[in-house]
Amino acid sequence: MRILFTIAHLFKPDGSGRHSSQRKNPQPRLEALSNNIAALHQLFSKSQTTIRIASSLTLPANQSQTHDLDIVVCTTQGHHLLDQLSLPYHFYKHHPTQAEPLLLGFECQTVLRDSLGHYDYYCFLEDDLILHDPWFFIKLDWFNQQAGDLSLLQPHRYEVSTYDLICKAYIDGDLAPRITEPFQRVQDHPQIKGKIMGMPITFRRTLNPHAGCYFLNANQMEHWASQPYFLDRDTSFVGSLESAATLGIMKTFRVYKTVPDQASFLEIQHFGRVFLGLIGERVDLVASPTAIFR
Repeated sequence: MRILFTIAHLFKPDGSGRHSSQRKNPQPRLEALSNNIAALHQLFSKSQTTIRIASSLTLPANQSQTHDLDIVVCTTQGHHLLDQLSLPYHFYKHHPTQAEPLLLGFECQTVLRDSLGHYDYYCFLEDDLILHDPWFFIKLDWFNQQAGDLSLLQPHRYEVSTYDLICKAYIDGDLAPRITEPFQRVQDHPQIKGKIMGMPITFRRTLNPHAGCYFLNANQMEHWASQPYFLDRDTSFVGSLESAATLGIMKTFRVYKTVPDQASFLEIQHFGRVFLGLIGERVDLVASPTAIFR
């Protein structure tokens, strides 16, 4: 299988610090991007082996789950950290643009569209997301075999920490229904149930399709690119960054996520602990499961 990953990467300190790409210290952004790209190769490339101790040889490993990868890092106006990245040059290609910084996700869509017909999967990630699941695309394939290509399964983003009140938090919980109501009808096919490895699993139309990423098979990418609103640069969902990442797929597909009790089925790490740090401060901590029903 051939997979194209596009990554929107920006580092432009401006003092506001609203997004991590705008903060003064470049090191966290550099570490996040490095982990992002390295993980894609470690999980999905053909460069995997097992050491056969008896004969002091290496043998190929996981080859039925490995793929041909192309990774394109999209930047804008020279505001990036690629010259400080400690990764082999062949790990990615650089696609410079002159786009408005918060609209960089639309430039990734241009790269995806211009590559139609050459890949089996077309993917977008913000630069602070890290995959850890080598079965990620196998799960996506399985889901689309059950639900069809007009249904899109999004991963849950999460953060982890050993210093906060909670060790792991999923950060894209439900929005108020009015936020996505102009763009999707969650009452249409609201739930899909299945069974995988003997375990029942439930997928629900999500009130928060945002995950800072998406992973489309070739049929899905072709369908989206054929829509009249593709690349219209509409920014009416939350903000420019969120719209560039999510609005187009929300308009085009029935977007699902697993129910919270099975959030780990398809997940992706958000680098850092920005959201975890809100728990106990701006976000109330529920002390026990029973407290939810009081």
